[in-house]
Amino acid sequence: MNSFILPDIAAQTAPQSTALEWVGMCGIALPLQLNGQRLSAVADAGVSLDDPQARGIHMSRLYVALERLESTELTPANLRTLLQVFLDSHAGLSKAAYVSVRFQHLLKRPALISPLAGWKQYPIEIHARRVNGMFHVELFVQIAYSSTCPCSAALARQLIQERFIARFGTTAHLDHSQIVEWLGTSEGIVATPHSQRSFARIKVRLAQETAVFPLPGLIDRLEAALGTAVQTAVKRADEQAFALANGQNPMFCEDAARRLHSALSGAEGLQAFHLRVEHAESLHAHDAVAESQWRW
Repeated sequence: MNSFILPDIAAQTAPQSTALEWVGMCGIALPLQLNGQRLSAVADAGVSLDDPQARGIHMSRLYVALERLESTELTPANLRTLLQVFLDSHAGLSKAAYVSVRFQHLLKRPALISPLAGWKQYPIEIHARRVNGMFHVELFVQIAYSSTCPCSAALARQLIQERFIARFGTTAHLDHSQIVEWLGTSEGIVATPHSQRSFARIKVRLAQETAVFPLPGLIDRLEAALGTAVQTAVKRADEQAFALANGQNPMFCEDAARRLHSALSGAEGLQAFHLRVEHAESLHAHDAVAESQWRW
């Protein structure tokens, strides 16, 4: 049997006396439970190294502590407890603790008209920190939606008007059926506005009393504000309804940002938020971007 004591290099004095704000691990594979779902997540965990003489922290203690998230529902309270465990295991070394998890959250979304439904995944990040006894938790979610350019829509309507005049002139009495037929042809609708897949990236800081992560409700609120969230399973009736929604909701990136800002301003349980919308232009080779925030 080996009688040697295993060396603990981390317990040695640091060659340079400097405190560090964050030391830990990134990209830890971790199963989670949230809203009845079993999720495959990636976690980052760390603490501050406030003792400038200490060589390092005890990373294995952080790794082992993360196991408590495997069998319990992910809640702000459980993250608060986890961070306290981080600090207790680094007494005398650390005054601040941090953890973040990233995963894809699945929600089943109904079609607009038909009885179909399908699953949509939303990129989620949850960041929690405990510093000097204060606990903060922040939630990030990304929403994909369609945006129709208002300028393009106006230009397309003008071309249709010009084509109508060229076809029917200034005749006082027009044949109703002939016009209806003409409107259903490519000759009639000679131009269509351009739309693009767009993304809203939302960060919110939750109130201290928040008991559960409000993901479904928050996502519903954001998608309702935009009006044109991307769909899952669709039939032709759903595609037509989506075309109608795009036609009735043309928006620049500035419009989308203002809609989301208004929706978040009326949400309960938020201490602050930051939002960024990106319209992946189908006209230009660059993207259009707008940002807004409240108390961030």
